[in-house]
Amino acid sequence: MLSARDDAARVRRSLEGDPRAFEELVEAYQKVLFNLALRMVRNREDAHDLTQSVFIKAYRSLHRYDDRHKFFSWIYRIMIHESINLLHRRRPHEPLDERIVQPGACPAERWERDEMNGRVREAVTRLSEDHRDVIVLRHFLQLSHREMSELLRVPEKTVKSRLHTARQRLGEILARTGVVR
Repeated sequence: MLSARDDAARVRRSLEGDPRAFEELVEAYQKVLFNLALRMVRNREDAHDLTQSVFIKAYRSLHRYDDRHKFFSWIYRIMIHESINLLHRRRPHEPLDERIVQPGACPAERWERDEMNGRVREAVTRLSEDHRDVIVLRHFLQLSHREMSELLRVPEKTVKSRLHTARQRLGEILARTGVVR
């Protein structure tokens, strides 16, 4: 398991031209990023391609990495972004037939739900990085505590504690903004 300090040193060495340094980062995070990609895109081949693509993108953008943050958090965000892009490209796009009436909620209810989702997403961005990570992994990606522990490289107890605190903080933010009581 690599520490944040080890990761930062490997990034520096890589930027100085040491190819082995980046290989070590790939070896350390390849499996966990592949598993995250597989969970998101639900296709092994796509997850494999996505993992390679993320490492290439990270390598090309290494000069933008800020070592005040964890390398894993940085590359994890690249993976999330790339996975979402792939899912969006994969989604079928058909022209809307205006004669079809959308079943379910009326437009006002859909607008209200979308507005609430936007406020919750905004509140999540106001959490600390550690708290935001556990909320996203648990509630958006539906990872188990064990999977989160492996992904974040912290004990399962730490995951549970962070998740508990993150939910409290999120509730406080939502209460301050009038979303919940």
